[in-house]
Amino acid sequence: MSQSPQHDSLPPLPFALPDIGEEEIAEVVDTLRSGWLTTGPKTRRFEQEFAAFLGDSSLQTIAVNSATAGLHLALEAAGIEAGDEVITTTHTFTASAEVIRYLGADPVLVDIEEHSWCIDPEQVLRHITPRTRAIIVVHFGGRSVHMTRILDIARAHGLKVIEDAAHALPATHQGQMIGTLPSDATVFSFYANKTMTTGEGGMLVTRDDALAKRARTMRLHGIDRDAFARFNSTVPAWRYDIVAPGFKYNMTDIAAALGLVQLRRAHAMQQRRAQIAAQYDALLEGTGITLPPQPDASDVHAWHLYPIALPVGVDRDQFIDAMFAQGIGMSVHYIPLHRQTYWRELCQLRPESFPVSEALYQRTASLPIYTRMSDADVERVVRAVRQALLQAKVVPAKVVP
Repeated sequence: MSQSPQHDSLPPLPFALPDIGEEEIAEVVDTLRSGWLTTGPKTRRFEQEFAAFLGDSSLQTIAVNSATAGLHLALEAAGIEAGDEVITTTHTFTASAEVIRYLGADPVLVDIEEHSWCIDPEQVLRHITPRTRAIIVVHFGGRSVHMTRILDIARAHGLKVIEDAAHALPATHQGQMIGTLPSDATVFSFYANKTMTTGEGGMLVTRDDALAKRARTMRLHGIDRDAFARFNSTVPAWRYDIVAPGFKYNMTDIAAALGLVQLRRAHAMQQRRAQIAAQYDALLEGTGITLPPQPDASDVHAWHLYPIALPVGVDRDQFIDAMFAQGIGMSVHYIPLHRQTYWRELCQLRPESFPVSEALYQRTASLPIYTRMSDADVERVVRAVRQALLQAKVVPAKVVP
């Protein structure tokens, strides 16, 4: 009688894997053959098609080499300076806060909501001071922040709002796609593990003409003309002017080539991620695990991440070790900024100041979710979860009378 294959006979299942097909490869090859590798016609097309994807002709789109670059450009163009305060969440990747320090401004970190795991608008309100100039919200995991409340607070206090939408394509808030809300700027990420990818890259989206003009100038060394205009002209166009000490944040046409194809597939890839999330929801029922917060009924969740909170009494680190031992890739989102040496020391942070984020961190782990996963892969992950829960369960020590 044959036996079921053992876990160690199966190949490892990674935490994330990009979904790249023959169309993407052909588009990149076409770019290589074109002779235009850096910022050029495909980057421009990608910007235009991204605006069309969002469905709002009033938007300006600026392709950059990372979401971090986009956030930096957005803050700089919004006029954030040394001595200003910018509020963001502790429960995020360091990029959301480090861009504030790039400008010499001071980050003010606040806690998250228990029901959404996103920045808490009421905590934002409590931390506004006369030096506060902006709010950076983070759409955690692909679920939107309560943007209506955030925008109301910002309007009442004259604050800029920058959306860190690295996880949020294509997510919605109250039926409106992230990127089209009345914030000052929204920044998307196309890093290799995101819902669509250009390998490295990002997109800054804004309706503010002045902000867009400044960001375009600062994207490439503070030059007053873009590279495509200077090098694609049929007449001599070698003169340019440096109007500010800019950065080197432009996207290449090689990256944009990937983006053009991935963008056409973005809705289908989101739907597959949503199917995987629903499969997890059903299969994890009865395990005692707290599932990731769902969006409001009318909204779309991008499902960049599938983070879970483990039952009380399960050691998170042992759980992850047990998952890896079964060949399942895992991660943690996030080790909060208040636990990171630089931010803890700079801002004099204590875990007890962030009770929701801290409690979530102690219990959280993220399961694999990417479009190339099969239903059988999801079932394999859940079998491993059930086994890991048993292995990582902490048995209370007996009390000796």
